[in-house]
Amino acid sequence: MVTPSIHVLVVDDYEPWRRFVTASLQKDPRFQLIGEGSDGPHAVQQAQQMQPDLVVLDIGLPTLNGIEAARQIRLLSPNSTILFLSENLSLDIVEEAMRTGASGYVLKSDAASALSPAVEAVLQGQRFLSASLNDYDRTARDEITNKIVGLQRPHKGRARNGHPVDFYREDSVFVAALANYVETALTNGKVAVVIASESHRAIIRQRLRSSGVDIDAVVQRNCYIPLDLADSLSTDEGAPHRNSLATDADYRTLEAIRAAQARHLHVAIG
Repeated sequence: MVTPSIHVLVVDDYEPWRRFVTASLQKDPRFQLIGEGSDGPHAVQQAQQMQPDLVVLDIGLPTLNGIEAARQIRLLSPNSTILFLSENLSLDIVEEAMRTGASGYVLKSDAASALSPAVEAVLQGQRFLSASLNDYDRTARDEITNKIVGLQRPHKGRARNGHPVDFYREDSVFVAALANYVETALTNGKVAVVIASESHRAIIRQRLRSSGVDIDAVVQRNCYIPLDLADSLSTDEGAPHRNSLATDADYRTLEAIRAAQARHLHVAIG
């Protein structure tokens, strides 16, 4: 007889999937199911209380998604190994999930054949990705880069003042890049000025909070200055309004922003 020695927490809001995962794991006498969860807050609470060896975690959870739950679990149960089990194929999501410190990402469509080897791999300290994501390390950055569309300008993507200008078709990539830029600037002791819509600013604040940034403090110290896009690009008879921002900014940059808006692109200016 083998005494169960690996404690497992399974989190998925779809009960049939929880039953599938638990049934698959319980074929191995080493595994002991110590908890199940159907939403993010419940998963975090159980992980904190039970300190499982392995957390099998879905991403599309109610109240608190699996990625945010994983970040909290890493803080509250640092010795837990996290394995994502999701049907989300987006490389942006895969990258964000793995950035939490998770050890693996299994697609539900691959679970019948991949779940068992994935569990074995991550418990041995290895990283595991579903077969269709095997080239993730090599291609993810290229995939994201390919989503950046540079408008053909005489200055080849640079404003006249020399600052780089990047254009993004994907909203999620734009927000992620902007949040990473702000976090890097703050970490290096620099001031970050962000011109974005209200919805984008809200998402950026959430992402920065999740990364441990004290938003209220950096705003109060004027280290992070979020500006509203509509106010910053206010017009007077079709021309950019010459407020303090427009005076300092290159007018070609403002024209590029307007061109990007017309093409439904998102723009980031370094």
